[in-house]
Amino acid sequence: MKSILLTGVAAFCMMSAAQAADAYKFALIPKGMDNPYFDLSRDGCLAEGKKLGDVTCIYKGPATHEPATEVQITQDFITQGIDGIAISVADADSVKGVIKMARDANIPVITFDADADKSERQAYVGTDNKEMGRELARQLIKVHPTPSTFATQSGGPAAANLNDRLAGLYEVLKAAGWTEVKGSPAFCNDDAALAAQQLSDFATANPDIGAIIPGGGWALFAPKAYRSYVDANMDKVKAGKFPLVMPDDLPVELQTLKDGYAQVLVGQRPYEMGQKAMDLLLALKKGEKVAPVTMVGLDIVTKDNVDKFLSASK
Repeated sequence: MKSILLTGVAAFCMMSAAQAADAYKFALIPKGMDNPYFDLSRDGCLAEGKKLGDVTCIYKGPATHEPATEVQITQDFITQGIDGIAISVADADSVKGVIKMARDANIPVITFDADADKSERQAYVGTDNKEMGRELARQLIKVHPTPSTFATQSGGPAAANLNDRLAGLYEVLKAAGWTEVKGSPAFCNDDAALAAQQLSDFATANPDIGAIIPGGGWALFAPKAYRSYVDANMDKVKAGKFPLVMPDDLPVELQTLKDGYAQVLVGQRPYEMGQKAMDLLLALKKGEKVAPVTMVGLDIVTKDNVDKFLSASK
């Protein structure tokens, strides 16, 4: 009996060791943890890890948009022996060295949301950002067909995803005869309050401007300041002279549209990015090949379908 008991204990210990060996910890690193956009990627990452069963999602990034801190956090994960890293890149050049460090340590690395395609990352999952920029411009032209002047805004000059988005925006708007005003683009460093203030400053400095169309939805995360900016220009909005076409479709932005403070949202799918990031890292950890680029698509939200998106977000 004692022998059988010992055998059973040994088997249990072996099974536990095998389970531990098959359990992976993957890091999901956003540009800034104060950006509600990345909360959805976190939620998708956690849900997919739970679904997979042998994956734990660890969500950690800079408190606010800070490329140097993002690099340091990535280095810390490497030192701790993390099993895989998914990073939304704040500065494509600054992460090259730390991504190489991870790969030299045989740690799989992918990018999500914002890429660093000149680095040694193994895959990217996210938005086709140039196409998103084009779609923002197309939606703007639908609302305001007559060419005019415009301003735009980005999070930071070193963010590859946002640079691609602006490139797509310029491609369509400038081909349609639109002219960019002086001082555009402005850079808000993903700061919601600053983003809303910059939109107001553009409108004040250019009273006849035809549109202010940012490359990201930062200003809408400061609802009071953003609505104050729109209220100051509401006469032009109602006259069809000042279209409100905005990126992303988080719940606060959907409600903003429903309340009449936006006309079109061009939404990304950050939740799906978080999910797929875990799937890709698990496949790479197991030695499987993955697609180098995975695009998750866009959503177009207007007053006609906003209720559907609001319901799905609850």
